[in-house]
Amino acid sequence: MTCVNCQKDIAVGSRFCYNCGAKQPETPAPGLSPQTGGKRKLMRSSTDKKIAGVCAGLADYFDLDPTIVRVVWLLAILFAGTGVLAYLVLWIVLPVAPAGVIPTSATVVS
Repeated sequence: MTCVNCQKDIAVGSRFCYNCGAKQPETPAPGLSPQTGGKRKLMRSSTDKKIAGVCAGLADYFDLDPTIVRVVWLLAILFAGTGVLAYLVLWIVLPVAPAGVIPTSATVVS
């Protein structure tokens, strides 16, 4: 998939460009999706990860830019101190999304 803003290659089904942060247009995905009644699953990202993919997985689940989630998580670590423990728990508990899975779908493999 190619970013509509910077024209660089990004993962299929990405909602935001990893390079420039531009929101990508919605592309209809075959199979189950939240728009067709399928359930969205919370998983760690296997394509957009800095440490373990927790922030990118949360960003995909809540339809946010991963950078925003990472900044909020960093603030939680710095000010509350419990962010590290929560991150470790989510790292252990959340399954890794299979490579090639469109982030908005739980069962579609490209």
